[in-house]
Amino acid sequence: MSRPNTAKRFDQSPATGEARQHRQHLKSLSDSEVVQSSLDGDSRAFGELVTRYDQRLLNFVYRTIGDRERAQDLVQETFVRVYRHLERFDQSKKFSTWIYTIASNLAKNELRNRSRNPLVLFQTIKKNWDADHRPLEWEDTQYKPDDLFRKRHLREKVEEAVAQLPEHHRIVFVLRELEGKTYEEIADITGCNLGTVKSRLNRARNNFASIVGPMIQ
Repeated sequence: MSRPNTAKRFDQSPATGEARQHRQHLKSLSDSEVVQSSLDGDSRAFGELVTRYDQRLLNFVYRTIGDRERAQDLVQETFVRVYRHLERFDQSKKFSTWIYTIASNLAKNELRNRSRNPLVLFQTIKKNWDADHRPLEWEDTQYKPDDLFRKRHLREKVEEAVAQLPEHHRIVFVLRELEGKTYEEIADITGCNLGTVKSRLNRARNNFASIVGPMIQ
């Protein structure tokens, strides 16, 4: 099934030279400035927000619930809710945190409504979670075929392991280890205090390691 173009849904303006020039201007603005432009009546501004966050939210929701088509639906719903309630956004806060919070809540509701455990896509394992944290890396196409085969096999085992993590552990794990969010951002997105985030993440890491270890030996 082909994926709908979310940005076009919110911006039906003709692609004139003036329109292209204006879109370039919007691209140069911060999230907060684009939000204000949308609130001020700029019909193209919201489309810029969609362009910035559409793929990022799809990756996050998909890795959380394990169903790409359903993830697309939830991302669409996220943007609908943002569009309807944009005037409620506190511009002293980060827009990325607000929109991730909405997407996270929709993903959590989806998981609660399911009877099966979702699979979450991870393509490699970071052995050490150190202070200089980076998100888990994606598959490198320059690997030799044998290496790629081993990594894909590992990915399958990782999917199985992450599927066994409790919901509240899985979400912080995805946000930190794959999305690269800071502890503070995760606290804002999940509505938990910083200590709870760190505790859940530590338990999620240990749980994940104990599950995936025997699978890859």
